[in-house]
Amino acid sequence: MSIYAGEEAELVSADDARVKYDERGLVPCVVQQAGTGEVLMVAWMNAESLALTLETGTTWFWSRSRQELWNKGATSGNMQQLRRLLVDCDGDTLLAEVDSPGPACHTGHRSCFYREIA
Repeated sequence: MSIYAGEEAELVSADDARVKYDERGLVPCVVQQAGTGEVLMVAWMNAESLALTLETGTTWFWSRSRQELWNKGATSGNMQQLRRLLVDCDGDTLLAEVDSPGPACHTGHRSCFYREIA
Protein backbone atom coordinates (compact mmCIF):
# COMPACT_ATOMS: atom_id res chain seq x y z
CA MET A 1 0.00 0.00 0.00
CA SER A 2 1.35 3.40 -0.99
CA ILE A 3 0.22 6.50 0.91
CA TYR A 4 0.52 10.11 -0.30
CA ALA A 5 -1.02 13.14 1.43
CA GLY A 6 -2.74 10.86 3.91
CA GLU A 7 -4.55 8.81 1.26
CA GLU A 8 -3.87 5.52 -0.43
CA ALA A 9 -2.37 6.20 -3.86
CA GLU A 10 -4.17 4.57 -6.77
CA LEU A 11 -1.71 2.45 -8.73
CA VAL A 12 -1.98 2.93 -12.50
CA SER A 13 0.17 1.87 -15.43
CA ALA A 14 2.00 4.49 -17.48
CA ASP A 15 -0.61 4.04 -20.22
CA ASP A 16 -3.53 4.32 -17.80
CA ALA A 17 -2.06 7.50 -16.30
CA ARG A 18 -3.01 9.27 -19.56
CA VAL A 19 -0.32 11.93 -19.20
CA LYS A 20 -1.32 15.09 -21.06
CA TYR A 21 1.63 16.66 -22.84
CA ASP A 22 1.48 20.28 -23.97
CA GLU A 23 1.77 21.43 -27.59
CA ARG A 24 5.57 20.95 -27.37
CA GLY A 25 5.16 17.38 -26.14
CA LEU A 26 6.19 18.29 -22.59
CA VAL A 27 4.77 17.90 -19.10
CA PRO A 28 6.11 19.60 -15.93
CA CYS A 29 7.58 17.36 -13.25
CA VAL A 30 8.00 18.50 -9.64
CA VAL A 31 10.91 16.70 -7.98
CA GLN A 32 10.56 16.12 -4.25
CA GLN A 33 12.94 14.50 -1.75
CA ALA A 34 11.37 11.30 -0.45
CA GLY A 35 10.92 11.30 3.31
CA THR A 36 11.33 15.05 3.86
CA GLY A 37 9.02 16.54 1.23
CA GLU A 38 11.63 19.11 0.15
CA VAL A 39 10.82 20.43 -3.31
CA LEU A 40 14.14 20.16 -5.08
CA MET A 41 13.35 21.32 -8.59
CA VAL A 42 10.82 21.49 -11.40
CA ALA A 43 11.79 20.19 -14.82
CA TRP A 44 10.16 19.08 -18.05
CA MET A 45 9.58 15.55 -19.29
CA ASN A 46 8.57 14.24 -22.67
CA ALA A 47 7.34 10.73 -23.42
CA GLU A 48 10.89 9.46 -23.93
CA SER A 49 12.28 10.90 -20.68
CA LEU A 50 9.28 9.54 -18.79
CA ALA A 51 9.89 6.09 -20.23
CA LEU A 52 13.62 6.27 -19.44
CA THR A 53 12.86 7.37 -15.86
CA LEU A 54 10.59 4.37 -15.35
CA GLU A 55 13.05 1.97 -17.07
CA THR A 56 16.23 3.09 -15.30
CA GLY A 57 14.95 4.20 -11.89
CA THR A 58 16.78 7.53 -12.23
CA THR A 59 15.30 10.84 -13.36
CA TRP A 60 15.50 11.87 -17.00
CA PHE A 61 14.26 15.21 -18.32
CA TRP A 62 14.01 17.19 -21.53
CA SER A 63 16.20 20.30 -21.67
CA ARG A 64 14.28 23.04 -23.46
CA SER A 65 17.42 25.16 -23.86
CA ARG A 66 19.66 22.37 -25.21
CA GLN A 67 16.85 20.47 -26.94
CA GLU A 68 18.09 17.15 -25.60
CA LEU A 69 17.46 14.50 -22.97
CA TRP A 70 19.48 14.63 -19.75
CA ASN A 71 19.88 12.19 -16.90
CA LYS A 72 19.85 14.35 -13.77
CA GLY A 73 23.13 14.01 -11.88
CA ALA A 74 24.92 11.89 -14.49
CA THR A 75 27.67 14.52 -14.81
CA SER A 76 27.89 15.61 -11.15
CA GLY A 77 27.44 12.15 -9.65
CA ASN A 78 24.31 13.30 -7.78
CA MET A 79 21.91 11.03 -9.61
CA GLN A 80 18.37 11.05 -8.34
CA GLN A 81 17.03 7.58 -7.55
CA LEU A 82 13.32 7.38 -8.25
CA ARG A 83 11.25 6.17 -5.31
CA ARG A 84 7.87 6.70 -6.97
CA LEU A 85 6.21 8.74 -9.68
CA LEU A 86 2.78 10.27 -9.21
CA VAL A 87 0.49 11.97 -11.70
CA ASP A 88 -2.04 14.63 -10.76
CA CYS A 89 -5.81 14.34 -11.21
CA ASP A 90 -5.75 16.12 -14.59
CA GLY A 91 -2.78 14.15 -15.91
CA ASP A 92 -0.89 17.34 -16.73
CA THR A 93 1.73 17.40 -13.95
CA LEU A 94 4.03 14.72 -12.57
CA LEU A 95 5.58 14.44 -9.12
CA ALA A 96 8.79 12.43 -8.79
CA GLU A 97 9.72 11.40 -5.28
CA VAL A 98 13.44 10.76 -5.30
CA ASP A 99 16.43 10.07 -3.14
CA SER A 100 18.76 12.91 -4.12
CA PRO A 101 22.22 12.46 -2.56
CA GLY A 102 23.50 15.96 -3.23
CA PRO A 103 22.58 19.33 -4.66
CA ALA A 104 19.68 19.28 -7.12
CA CYS A 105 20.27 22.79 -8.43
CA HIS A 106 22.88 23.56 -11.09
CA THR A 107 24.05 26.43 -8.81
CA GLY A 108 25.17 23.93 -6.18
CA HIS A 109 22.22 24.55 -3.85
CA ARG A 110 20.28 21.62 -2.40
CA SER A 111 17.07 22.94 -3.95
CA CYS A 112 16.43 25.28 -6.87
CA PHE A 113 14.12 27.14 -4.47
CA TYR A 114 16.80 28.85 -2.37
CA ARG A 115 15.65 32.45 -2.94
CA GLU A 116 12.76 34.07 -1.07
CA ILE A 117 10.97 37.07 -2.54
CA ALA A 118 10.72 39.83 0.08
